Amino acid sequence: MALMKLLMLGGTRFLGHALVDAALARGWEVTVLHRGLTGAPPPTAEVLFADRTDQRAMVDALGDRRWDLVVDTWSGSPRVIGENARVLLGHVDRYAYISSGSVYQWGLHVDETSPVVAASATSDDYSDYASAKRGAELAVLESFPDALLARAGLILGPREDIGRLPWWLQRIAAGGRVVAPGVPTRPLQYVDARDIATFVLAGLAAGISGAYDVISPSGHTTTSGLLQACVVATGSDAELVWIDEDRLAAAGAQPWTQLPCWVPQEGEFAGFLEADTAKAGQAGLRCRPVEDTVRDTWEWMQRETLPTQREDRAVHGLPSEIEKELLSAGQ
Repeated sequence: MALMKLLMLGGTRFLGHALVDAALARGWEVTVLHRGLTGAPPPTAEVLFADRTDQRAMVDALGDRRWDLVVDTWSGSPRVIGENARVLLGHVDRYAYISSGSVYQWGLHVDETSPVVAASATSDDYSDYASAKRGAELAVLESFPDALLARAGLILGPREDIGRLPWWLQRIAAGGRVVAPGVPTRPLQYVDARDIATFVLAGLAAGISGAYDVISPSGHTTTSGLLQACVVATGSDAELVWIDEDRLAAAGAQPWTQLPCWVPQEGEFAGFLEADTAKAGQAGLRCRPVEDTVRDTWEWMQRETLPTQREDRAVHGLPSEIEKELLSAGQ
């Protein structure tokens, strides 16, 4: 395995931390450039401090250094990402940007050839997540036309700071009757942060470029598979009470946020979590079993204090009053 020098922009939270861990495990030299506000990378990584919205600070922090690879996970202003990419010209050879499956037009996502949302590489607006991520892709490509664009789907695993899988684990660990949404066999599609990290680093080292939907095949697990894995991991006596989609809708239970990782099979979500991910699979993406992701996340939750709620993400979890209504009606 060739020794690589990696520059990680960010690298102190969830996916960024997984990327740093994976690079260090490969024996690579890792430099983490961050603001110093949201945690610290592993102690064996070199640290540079700079606010990426300040291009002069970026230039000063980089000095005359060179790296083989850079990985960026940021979801902010496309204009800033474009400026960062121009600063990095001459400092790095290859660029990977962690984008999102949200860049595809709603309801039209089949694979990487599907139409994407309109976006601008020079926009300062990142209130619309989909257009901000697509704009960032365009900004990166202006300076690094051979960049690797990893369009991630639902990301789970240790250090998750969104609150999806941690909410399910905490609720199921509490025991009792638990609302289980929809059809037990509903196919799910997600990716462990550590599997994204492995794919991106191996892809950069191998020289692959272009867009890849970095997510498991649809049906890698099911709603039942995910929730049963939570029961096993926590050792809970929880009873999963399956509530059909019509009753969930009537009670006002919101898919995806109040019922994390789940959406209905019909209506506006038809086809969601069913994208064709063959391209990433052929390029080397391997997704670990759901039981491993759930167990490792639960073990991490027992060892460390959970991250505070991110201000740029919705609060996840089913409100107690809706849960009581659904469970009462289900008796």
